[in-house]
Amino acid sequence: MRRGGRLLPGLLAAVACAALSACAAPPAETAPPSAAPETPAPIAETAPIASETPEIVRCVVIDPGHQRYGSAEQEPIGPGAAETKARVTGGTTGRYSGIPEYELNLQLGLQLRAILEARGYRVVMTRTDNDVDLSNAERAALAAEAGGDVLVRIHANGSDDPAANGAMTICMTPESPYNSALYPQSYALALSILDALTARTGCRREPVWETDSMSGINWSTIPVTIVEVGYMTNEREDLLLATDAYREQAALGIADGIDQYFAALSEEAARGAAGQTGGGA
Repeated sequence: MRRGGRLLPGLLAAVACAALSACAAPPAETAPPSAAPETPAPIAETAPIASETPEIVRCVVIDPGHQRYGSAEQEPIGPGAAETKARVTGGTTGRYSGIPEYELNLQLGLQLRAILEARGYRVVMTRTDNDVDLSNAERAALAAEAGGDVLVRIHANGSDDPAANGAMTICMTPESPYNSALYPQSYALALSILDALTARTGCRREPVWETDSMSGINWSTIPVTIVEVGYMTNEREDLLLATDAYREQAALGIADGIDQYFAALSEEAARGAAGQTGGGA
């Protein structure tokens, strides 16, 4: 089920603004250090001044989808749901590369972790090994217990049509019976990542898919998206995803989208604070 995304106007505008700013203004290069000046005379030490606005360290939880051995045991697709699904599956396999999806997802997740940590995020991985036994509900619970601000689930796509290609992201619908309150932020996260990922890799852009059929989304209690980085059933994309260089570009794109999402949230919060301070008595 694919529907047009509906988002709180302020947050959507902020996401777009953050994305444009990121593209338009690359960071200035740091000037090389000059020769060391002469040592000045010592001065009396003073106590450091405490910052009135300490920097917020955001926590991103990365869930590399699937695992080596799936589990056919059933679990509800969401809290209180009568419908059930397998707890977790092994995923697809590269039709041309022969790489299992669970392995690809972990490799990409580890590359993404390194990039995000270098940018100052706190990063939690639901798994760092292929030999685990974690259901989709358990992965969502781990993300919340870790204090995550967002949950980014890394996956790769598959299709009976070998011509199918491109990246997509997935979130819940506004009418989700499980976590509809998370829709505005989850959609903003999905949109930011999709735009940045396709910009970095140059791959085809599929839409944000809104659905309430994904257990890993339905059980989440924090903003969440599934990132389908490409089709392992498409020869070109499968072989590209098998390379470190292309995965690095995909990881950079996902990280850029996360940056833009949090920048938009900060801008929205700043506008709200300014509105409250500027209001009349």
